[in-house]
Amino acid sequence: MEINVWEQVIKKLQNENKTISAMESCTGGGLANEITNISGASEVLKESYVTYCNEAKIKHGVPKEIIEKHTVYSIETAVAMAKAMQNKTGADFSIGITGMLGRVDPLNPVDNINCVWYAISDRNKNVIAREIKVKDVNRKEQKEIVINEVAKTLLEIQDA
Repeated sequence: MEINVWEQVIKKLQNENKTISAMESCTGGGLANEITNISGASEVLKESYVTYCNEAKIKHGVPKEIIEKHTVYSIETAVAMAKAMQNKTGADFSIGITGMLGRVDPLNPVDNINCVWYAISDRNKNVIAREIKVKDVNRKEQKEIVINEVAKTLLEIQDA
C-alpha cells in the first residue's frame, strides 16, 4: 500500500520531534482531519482552528488592517494567518490557508474564484507563501488538492 503524503509528513515530524499548527479557512478543517487520520498525530499537532469568517481570523490574531487592505482572499492574509498561529502556538511549522472555492463570497466580493493562498511559517519566522489556482471540480476535490499541496510543501521544507 502506498504511503500518502500526510503520512510522510507526520512520520518526518515525529522523527525530528517537531510540531505543527494550522489556521484554515476554505479547507474547513480538512488539513487537521488529514493529520488526525494518522496514528501518532497527537505527537505533532499542537492546535488547529477553522476560521471561516473574517471575525474568527481577527479573533485568532490576523490584523484587521491586513484583511481590509488586501482582502481575506490574499497571500497577505494567508501569511498573517500562519504568523498568528506561530505566535499563538510556537509550533515548528504553522500554516495559514485562505481562498475562494466555487463561487463569489457576498461578504467579501472579489473575483478570484477557485484561487487559494497558503503560507507556512517556521519557528525562525521564515515564511513560504504560495498561490494555487484550483481546477473547477467539486468542492471536496478542490479542498483535497489544496491540502495535498500544503503537505508537499511541508515535505520540501523539511528536506531543505
